Amino acid sequence: MSDHSPVVFVVDDDEGVRRAMTRLILSAGYRVEGFASARAFLDRSSLADAEGCLVLDVQLPDLNGLALQRQLKATGVSLPIIFVTGHGDIAMTVSAMKAGAMDFLAKPVGQTDLFIAIESALKRGSEVRAHRVEADMILNRLSRLTPRELEVLSLLAEGRVTKQVACELGTAVKTIKVHRGRVMEKMETHSLAELVRILNKTDILHMLKHAVAH
Repeated sequence: MSDHSPVVFVVDDDEGVRRAMTRLILSAGYRVEGFASARAFLDRSSLADAEGCLVLDVQLPDLNGLALQRQLKATGVSLPIIFVTGHGDIAMTVSAMKAGAMDFLAKPVGQTDLFIAIESALKRGSEVRAHRVEADMILNRLSRLTPRELEVLSLLAEGRVTKQVACELGTAVKTIKVHRGRVMEKMETHSLAELVRILNKTDILHMLKHAVAH
């Protein structure tokens, strides 16, 4: 277990439950941190950069689990959440899941169910972080493009051929070819197909279209 491995955060105001759960999770080889309240968890340093998942009780004394979920989302903290409660109902479950919760487990939680939920949440968290890193990389490369190069890229990504782009932008075909070459160089791609693929994969293509339109 490395200091850089993901952490399973447990937030539960019941000290007995919290201690038992943290011991159980620790015994399975995970890093774990326990908190008695939502506020204590929010006060943790470097929360925005935390990697792992959150095992969260719904009924908390200061800020309930659903409110904490909303606050984390609003502040850009994307830890996958596994709700654990002894007071859950259908409406609460639906609300949590719609807001992006990974799972909703009723107390007393079975060991197998908990470990399956944690593994799924950690996998989701890893995928989200990888997606974010890739998106940041693409956005950084897009920032190198001139306004005209962004226009050319947007039109090419929509499926326009070079002649169509030249006609729409009112310039020569050879000029568009120069812009296209510079776009490929700055975006560090070898083909238009590769470029469109990574733009679509990171959901940036629609942002590009919006930026060019404005």
